[in-house]
Amino acid sequence: MINKVVASADAAIAGIEDGMTLMVGGFGLCGIPENSIAALVRKGVKNLTCISNNAGVDDFGLGLLLQNRQIKKMVSSYVGENAEFERQMLSGELEVELIPQGTLATRCLASGYGMPAIFTPAGVGTEVAGGKEVRNFNGTDYLMEYAFDSHFAIVKAWKGDTSGNLVFRATSRNFNPLMAMAGKITIAEVEELVEPGQLDPDGIHTPGIFVHRIFQGSAYEKRIEQRTVRKRN
Repeated sequence: MINKVVASADAAIAGIEDGMTLMVGGFGLCGIPENSIAALVRKGVKNLTCISNNAGVDDFGLGLLLQNRQIKKMVSSYVGENAEFERQMLSGELEVELIPQGTLATRCLASGYGMPAIFTPAGVGTEVAGGKEVRNFNGTDYLMEYAFDSHFAIVKAWKGDTSGNLVFRATSRNFNPLMAMAGKITIAEVEELVEPGQLDPDGIHTPGIFVHRIFQGSAYEKRIEQRTVRKRN
């Protein structure tokens, strides 16, 4: 078995340089690779293109990279919780490509499957369709969308073993498994790192063949993006 463990987040992000394209897993603030993002902040790489469902919040997640002006372009579906993101977008400092959420997920999936493109009805007849090829199948128009091409994918799992097999929990199983398949180099940080054979084979969500580097993270904050509670009666 190949041991893919690296010593730290800083070691895991070796090779990420200015101008690269990164896929960053998570949904909202759930299942985001907190340790790896912090390492990118410390490294100070700039002009990044980040493909992620959302852009974190002002002082957490990808919001930390935005604060440092390390991101040149965001490719996202939902960006409504980050005031700094909004400011940079409206001022023209940040390039933004907004994508329907299902299209974002499927373009990740296509990349992992080795497919060059997909056809989707989402966005037909809207601004999303600008400059894109449209084909008609059985009387319905579909947009052609290219699979993503990223240098690295950075994901966060609940458990993983030293060979890179990953298990995700709940909402973190949304974009993380898709992105783990899609990166030329996939970095996984996990809450618990175990030896091969300690994970239930039937419970593995991402096989280790897709993962190139893995490390055990620490001090996860696991923030709640929007805390909503009912008033007491």
